[in-house]
Amino acid sequence: MLATSAVAQVNTNKLPEIPPPATAVTLTAPAVAPVENKTNAPVKKSAPAKAKKKAAAKAPAAAAEKKAPVTLVPGPATVAVDNINLRGQAGLKGEVVGHAKKGDAITVVSQINLDKAKAGEPAQWAKVLIPSGTKVWVNSRFIDTTNKTVAVKKLNLRGGPGENYSVLGILEKGAPIAEVVSKGDWTQIEAPTNAFAFVAASLLKQEAPVAPAAVAPVVQPIPATASTVTEPQPIVPTPPAAPAAEPNIPAPAPAIAPVIPVLPAPAVIETNLPPPPPRVVTHEGLVRSSVSPVAPTYFELYDPATGTAINYLFTTSTNLNLSRYNGLRIVATGEEGMDSRWKDTPVLTIQKIYVLSTNAPSAKKP
Repeated sequence: MLATSAVAQVNTNKLPEIPPPATAVTLTAPAVAPVENKTNAPVKKSAPAKAKKKAAAKAPAAAAEKKAPVTLVPGPATVAVDNINLRGQAGLKGEVVGHAKKGDAITVVSQINLDKAKAGEPAQWAKVLIPSGTKVWVNSRFIDTTNKTVAVKKLNLRGGPGENYSVLGILEKGAPIAEVVSKGDWTQIEAPTNAFAFVAASLLKQEAPVAPAAVAPVVQPIPATASTVTEPQPIVPTPPAAPAAEPNIPAPAPAIAPVIPVLPAPAVIETNLPPPPPRVVTHEGLVRSSVSPVAPTYFELYDPATGTAINYLFTTSTNLNLSRYNGLRIVATGEEGMDSRWKDTPVLTIQKIYVLSTNAPSAKKP
């Protein structure tokens, strides 16, 4: 009984309270930041449609600008590019005889338009005066060495030491020679003021002529003329009021004709003219061998009094041997023309030949 009561006492004791279960903690995953593309390559942007249209429009516009015609008038001009070549002929086939740089003053003589220009070659050229300081060449045989002047009627200026170079002008007899250096039978001199060359017209620019402004007519005011009005004698004791004086109206100014500016005449543009008709001539003189190694023929007709060459002799006949007439005085008739390689060398194609004397005097060397 005692044990039972003891157990009963123990069981009646309250058991300790069980703590409530732990609240479940929800773990939230940390937010992951988006991965950025950290490459160094720039993002390509497509060109806007308007920019593409502008670029496409500029290409034909630039091509049209290159082909735009140029019109030059005789007078001053300036070089429009960094450097230009002065050539002996109107075309890229002409040898370079001088140079000029941007801003240099150039005097235009005329403009030349080529009818058939080669591909990539300018069709418009300007004939200009050679700038001071440029050198040209002359044949030393026709210079008076005593006083350094031209000894013949006309002497060609050439772009190099030989007759195969272009002609850049002519010196008259007695013209002074400023010698620079000699090379064989040729002498380099300072170019005279009338020497010319050729340059592409598109490389030069000219200022547009400014028309004179119209002068406004000056109208001088007409001075007013004082008029005297005589008062009438009174008819009644009360005198009438004096009439009002008429206002002085100035006479209209005379009409002045407008001033019309006078514009310069348009430039004369040289064109390719047809070749002249054949020229048949008759010359008398002595026959001798050609002195120059670059002459177009082996024999020439010359004046024994002065020793000056008259014509180079040429024949197409196989039965005529010109060496038989060497040293003889003859009269030659034929067609006179210029060789294609030596533009200023007269060549006589013999049609008839007569021997005047076999005892010719000794030739005077030029």
